[in-house]
Amino acid sequence: MKKLLAVLLALSMLFAFAACGGTSTTDGNVTPDEVTVGDATAGDAEKNMTIRLSTTTSVDNSGLLAYLLPAFEAKTGYKFEVTSEGTGIAIQFAKDGNADLILVHSKAQEEAFVNDGYGVERIPFMYNYFVVVGPADDPAGIADCATAAEAFAKIAEAEEVFVSRGDKSGTHNAELKLWGENVPDAETATWYQSAGTGMGATLRIASEQGGYCLTDKATFLANKDSLDLEIIMAESEDMKNTYSVIECNPEKLDGVNTEASKAFIEWLTGDEASALIAEFGEAEYGEALFFLLEE
Repeated sequence: MKKLLAVLLALSMLFAFAACGGTSTTDGNVTPDEVTVGDATAGDAEKNMTIRLSTTTSVDNSGLLAYLLPAFEAKTGYKFEVTSEGTGIAIQFAKDGNADLILVHSKAQEEAFVNDGYGVERIPFMYNYFVVVGPADDPAGIADCATAAEAFAKIAEAEEVFVSRGDKSGTHNAELKLWGENVPDAETATWYQSAGTGMGATLRIASEQGGYCLTDKATFLANKDSLDLEIIMAESEDMKNTYSVIECNPEKLDGVNTEASKAFIEWLTGDEASALIAEFGEAEYGEALFFLLEE
């Protein structure tokens, strides 16, 4: 009988220890929901920690996103799903309900996105410059032009090859604006080629054809080593290129991760991201490639 009681006592103690070992806390007063991971909490496991960013190719091909996003991910625990296309496609992708926010560079299209109820607010926050690149010998003689519009007119007059993205992107829209009323017709102007491709591919075509091209400076520098092109004209006032970030409207679109979008926009327009943007490009190219808009 004594042996039986001893065995039962041992078993009850074993079960008691096992029950106590199922949950651990740091001091007995902290619950699992309060244990932090970066700036996120363990309770965030129930939240949507994925941010769907629809953006333009220039911030992707230039390397800026690969430079910025890991800092935000490490700080917050969020992860990104990035779709990189021309601005027109990037905006349509969001309108179809496939994004939480957009980062693009075409003011008219951005304003329409907001005015049509798809976006909450257009927030311009940085800019860079378009440049005109072409063969080193500059056959159209545009190097001394005061504006890009003047340079385009000389290219058309000389009928030198010009390769357009032709994809309704922010860069393509900027190019059309520079042509003004004299937009060439690719079907009749044999020197004008409409590629219908992203910036990197368009640059490669221009390089192969020995032609001119409008590109953002950052993407050109990121691809320069593989191209037979040089910057012929840079940083005229009519080539300023402004970027905006816009949160998708959850009242218009289903499944928008509003909390994540707001967190990223607050970070992107805050001091930490601003410092990173301001120094991007200096180490590799000896100059900043993007600039902060003054408030």
